[in-house]
Amino acid sequence: MKKNVVIVGYGGMGHWHAEYLEKSDVCNLAGIWDINPARRDEARSKGIRAYSSLDEVLADDSVDIITIATPNDVHREIAVKALGGGKNVISEKPVTVSSEDLAAMIKASEESGKLFTVHQNRRWDCDYLAIKQVLGSGILGPVFNVESRVHGSRGIPGDWRGRKAQGGGMMLDWGVHIIDQMLLLIDGKVESVFAQFDHVTNYEVDDGFHLTLNFEGGIRAFLEVGTSNFVNLPRWYMQGENGTAVINDFSCDGKIVCVENWDEKDVVPVRTAAGLTKTMAPRTDETTHTHPIPVIDSDVHDFYRNFTRAIDGLEPQLITHPQMMRVMKLMEACFESDRLGQAVPFEK
Repeated sequence: MKKNVVIVGYGGMGHWHAEYLEKSDVCNLAGIWDINPARRDEARSKGIRAYSSLDEVLADDSVDIITIATPNDVHREIAVKALGGGKNVISEKPVTVSSEDLAAMIKASEESGKLFTVHQNRRWDCDYLAIKQVLGSGILGPVFNVESRVHGSRGIPGDWRGRKAQGGGMMLDWGVHIIDQMLLLIDGKVESVFAQFDHVTNYEVDDGFHLTLNFEGGIRAFLEVGTSNFVNLPRWYMQGENGTAVINDFSCDGKIVCVENWDEKDVVPVRTAAGLTKTMAPRTDETTHTHPIPVIDSDVHDFYRNFTRAIDGLEPQLITHPQMMRVMKLMEACFESDRLGQAVPFEK
């Protein structure tokens, strides 16, 4: 039987959830609640029920799930109230703005016996799934460096995402996604965190960052979000002892280049304006082989499919409380690293 979902917060992501729920094979869009009367009127104009208050939502016994799509600073308040009111809860990312808040939300879930998770939808992006398959295939040999970047050139949107009090900034907006992906991609503890935040167009919150994670075993990960990049660097860049993989953008354009013969003879030097170099001379086609980036089919509807099945006890919740807390604490370590101007230990 389909689960009935009410969206709390009918802004950009609220609209996104509404569109997907109207096409869902496991959920019904039961309605929305938003503090803005204009948004409630907009929902009604589309034939969507607009509740008069959150209390009215909680009093409706037919509602199974509440999806929170509000500004980040009120996630905790709504989630704790909804869980205490007997509803299962999905929070938009970031799940909240601090590990203290998250601990309270998890406690409310455990005490109520209702499920609580976060909408980490970027786990279904084809670029992430493709680089994950490349890593798992072993084609690159032992991997020692993974780089993940998201670049744009429009600054921070001119809404609450630019305000600190409401949980704005790119670390909480996009960092939460690429950190979650990297922690799933690379197995092992993060030994140290070094983060530097940008304030190019916004001094109240970060409008970009540069983050280095050093994992046990020697793997280094570099993560970057920028909103003042008019020429984008690759979405993914992965180096192993036997090759390199690059994915240029969300469309998964890219390639894998692997060495076929390390002992190349008669290297032709590159002639630069100031001299010669054999070290940086390109390899010949005879010593490398190029492979395509794998094409991965994915369906973001699987997020709601998993959550509804978890409610019925048919499978485990995919995005777990420990995963949520690890990401939140790592983001807090990033803020501390930037404040101190140095690397900080994390999971030693």
